[in-house]
Amino acid sequence: MMSNTDSNCCKPPRSGEKRIPAPPPLPRFTAIGCPCDCLVTNQYSAQKGSATRDLWERLFDAGYRADVCINTENGGIVYAHSNILGMTSPVIRGMLKQAKRHNRWRSISIFGVPHDVVRVFIRFLYSSRLEKEEMEEYILHLLVLSHVYMVPDLKRECEQKLELGLLTIDNLVDVFQLALLCDTPRLSLICHRKILKNFKAVSVSEGWKAMKQSHPILEKEILESVVDEENSKKERIRKINEREIYLQLYDAMEALVHICRDGCRTIGPHDKDFKANQPCRYAACKALELLVRHFAGCKLRVPGGCVHCKRMWQLLELHSRLCADPDFCRVPLCRNFKQRVSKQSKKEEIRWKILVEKILRTRGIGIAPCFRPQ
Repeated sequence: MMSNTDSNCCKPPRSGEKRIPAPPPLPRFTAIGCPCDCLVTNQYSAQKGSATRDLWERLFDAGYRADVCINTENGGIVYAHSNILGMTSPVIRGMLKQAKRHNRWRSISIFGVPHDVVRVFIRFLYSSRLEKEEMEEYILHLLVLSHVYMVPDLKRECEQKLELGLLTIDNLVDVFQLALLCDTPRLSLICHRKILKNFKAVSVSEGWKAMKQSHPILEKEILESVVDEENSKKERIRKINEREIYLQLYDAMEALVHICRDGCRTIGPHDKDFKANQPCRYAACKALELLVRHFAGCKLRVPGGCVHCKRMWQLLELHSRLCADPDFCRVPLCRNFKQRVSKQSKKEEIRWKILVEKILRTRGIGIAPCFRPQ
């Protein structure tokens, strides 16, 4: 026996009575507990839609009261209804208006594709449904027909199926050409990217060989795109490597200030206490420590005399370009390099300035924290 609440779920509450309404049913599940039939389930709607589509397909297969003959390749004929064709395709509607009537029959022709493809295409106009096997076998023909006869639903369906798995190395070039002809920019872009990504395999496919004969201009454009893609890839790699170098230089500058100001392990100012086993948070500190020790004891410490010393001179000068307080800086020769700036050539000055800007821009800062006045 149902409670009063269940039997009156669709009736308004009495005056002064407060009642929380029942929540709506979850999608794709049958709502139970309401005897008033006020809720329609999604399952029932889906079944009803499927039954309706089956009915439209039976109407097409039986050809009941059909009034259009569609002539296809090899003398094939497909029977259809002018009202349905005219409502689903404006192009076919125009063809029917121009077709001559013989009693109740009007005749149009769809050539250039196999008879079975035309039949599948016309059946889609009835039920908006395609079998998986039909889609896989006739998808390129259906894409062309959907474009020529302006059937956007079918065109969208073909695009999605191609994008989601029906594109292969063998048909990639053919689909790309059709996408350009059928005005499907998204599909053409996807094909173009796949061609560039798999160019070595695509260039030996039958579709590519056929395109070379029929569309040499398109082949030239694709080859130019391949070259541009390779150049762009090299440029990206160059920028990544360049950025890595700038980050390493910045780390070296931080480690240099750390060694000269605070000391690290076994090297630093004479008034600092060192702990050899203490870990250091600067990754470049160990390598820079070895370089400083070499620089302090090298006998060829002249420009061009020692590669390691030359590198140390460059690091010291780079530090002076970054340092904001040379008067109190504890890095050796910082003030001396600052004073040498006025004696350098304009070309060399611009080169150093660009290097400093790129290092700071790579780190996304205006001035390095380690170079600010203490």
